[in-house]
Amino acid sequence: MAKAVRNKDYFGLGRVVSIILAIIPFTAWLFGIITRLKEGKIVAGIIRVFGGLLIWIFDLLCMIFSGKILRVLNI
Repeated sequence: MAKAVRNKDYFGLGRVVSIILAIIPFTAWLFGIITRLKEGKIVAGIIRVFGGLLIWIFDLLCMIFSGKILRVLNI
């Protein structure tokens, strides 16, 4: 039986691996930028470049509770 593919953030990695990567500030920042650019959200990617610590804290909480990164701007 095929396993269902879920569209999770951080390149479709498992929830535990994504949480571990979200704990490390640099990887959360870098992967957040790459994820938003991969979705075609260029403005959101640029905001993540300058968002820094505040977005990292919210990303960590969102990753723990929902398995997805924070979507501040959806354009």
